[in-house]
Amino acid sequence: MSLLRRLAIAGLAATLMAGPFAAPADAATAHTSAQEKRRVDAVKTPKLKWYKCYSYAECATAQVPLDYDRPRGQKTEIALVRVRATDRKHRIGSLFVNPGGPGGSATEMAMLSPLFLSEAVLSRFDIVGMDPRGVGFSDHAECFTSTRAQTVALKGMTPVFPYGKKEEKAFIASAEKLGRACSTTGRPLTGSMSTAEVARDMDVMRRAVGDKKLTYLGFSYGSALGNYYANMFPDRFRAIAIDGVINPRAWAGTKETQNTVQDVRLDSAGGAYRAFAELMNRCAKAGPAKCEFAGGNTLVRFHNIAEHLKRKPIVVPIPLLGITLKLTYADFVGDVLSSLYSPTAGEDVAAFAADVQLMQSEGLSRATVTAAGTRYANRVKQRLGRAFPYDNSIDAYASIMCTDGRHPAKASSWPAAAAAADRRAPYFGRAWVWASVPCARKTWTVRDEDAYTGPFNRRTQNPVLVVGSFWDPATNYQDAVQVSRKLPNSRLLSSTNWGHTAYGTSACATGAIDGYLLTRRLPAKGTVCKAPQPFTQPVGTLSAQGSKQLPPVAKVGR
Repeated sequence: MSLLRRLAIAGLAATLMAGPFAAPADAATAHTSAQEKRRVDAVKTPKLKWYKCYSYAECATAQVPLDYDRPRGQKTEIALVRVRATDRKHRIGSLFVNPGGPGGSATEMAMLSPLFLSEAVLSRFDIVGMDPRGVGFSDHAECFTSTRAQTVALKGMTPVFPYGKKEEKAFIASAEKLGRACSTTGRPLTGSMSTAEVARDMDVMRRAVGDKKLTYLGFSYGSALGNYYANMFPDRFRAIAIDGVINPRAWAGTKETQNTVQDVRLDSAGGAYRAFAELMNRCAKAGPAKCEFAGGNTLVRFHNIAEHLKRKPIVVPIPLLGITLKLTYADFVGDVLSSLYSPTAGEDVAAFAADVQLMQSEGLSRATVTAAGTRYANRVKQRLGRAFPYDNSIDAYASIMCTDGRHPAKASSWPAAAAAADRRAPYFGRAWVWASVPCARKTWTVRDEDAYTGPFNRRTQNPVLVVGSFWDPATNYQDAVQVSRKLPNSRLLSSTNWGHTAYGTSACATGAIDGYLLTRRLPAKGTVCKAPQPFTQPVGTLSAQGSKQLPPVAKVGR
């Protein structure tokens, strides 16, 4: 048995022995509303025709109402993947999983579940991934008539985010084309992709797999889905664990905050900058033996690299392919933000910043600069892959985000909001704020009249486990704190890990989440899980501590 597996089992065993049982429901427990009962219970339980797929999994599809107010009306198809429990005799039921995004594929996550979930969970649960409507292998939301039309329309959105008036103008023009296309060509599906509709679909699928109550594990945006379900169906779940938590009120907005750009409400940028600044300070203290970017004031050196890229992007030749790559300021910030998603964020950010500084330096040997450029080229290759098939990921991302929430009226208000966000959270303010520009109310006109807007403070029959990481660059730790305070029957589990979401980063966090899912025992109040920290070992080595980590599919967007 490996050390990692022993650590995970030890963490789970400690949780099972120490955690208190969930308190029984009291007289104030909320119930599913009569309106939601009418909607979902009017739908006949689908008969899932599972068939063998991916050698060890099972696949199925089901038809659900496009509009739950018309359960016998137009349908949309959703896709499911199931990895069956290995211990059939002691099977608890199904564990529905969602990786976030919005727009991440839950079927892919279920298919990959043996790579990151513990043996205890895999043995006792059928792992079920249901691609949300419009996403993955479910019926696609497609806002354009062809790949060509989509590519031409979205040409201005090529940068990670725009910088400068010329890029901002082009970015807004493409974002408006996306918003208008999704509000017309993409209908009616794009107007029926709110998180509430997915929660309703999941309740129907809960019945379809034979579970009396839902057991759910959601990451990042998947936390919003879990939170919506808990508040819409407060008496219909057995256990809900949400990791990397979005505050649903900030996500959806209110009449009072509708003219505030979404990420100003969520402050993902603030969380990213705090994590980044902490890494730079720790790097400086660790010194060059343990941090590649150490030496002098790391924040100032990083600032100088970024300012240099604003004036002059780096052109990186790739002799073997006969091509060149361009590294712009937006590319640089986007790569740093992507690195912050990893549990090894410190080493990843430091190595990348050091390579870019080498590529900018004069007087170094050609071999040194070429080696740094090759390392950057390898980073880029990992992101490539889209060809002619229609890629609906941007359509799906926008359809969920824009349909769910309230957003400012005019796309022209985004540049000022982005600049202000960058002043509050340097580098990452622009990166996060520009994500929602297609949602401007005068651009995105399709609406879901059945979107759920609250309340998000219902006393659920069973407790919700809310998990937040101190240094999460996408879902601010304070969101987890606020959600746990809003939900009367919930428990906050905190983690010191770096990267996005806590599961798999330490035996403590993994064991606590697993223990809750398996037995509904909660970790003790105030539990803070300790995870490996950056710059504790010589450059070139990484800590092997922790448990299995989430695969890349769980690191999409939020």
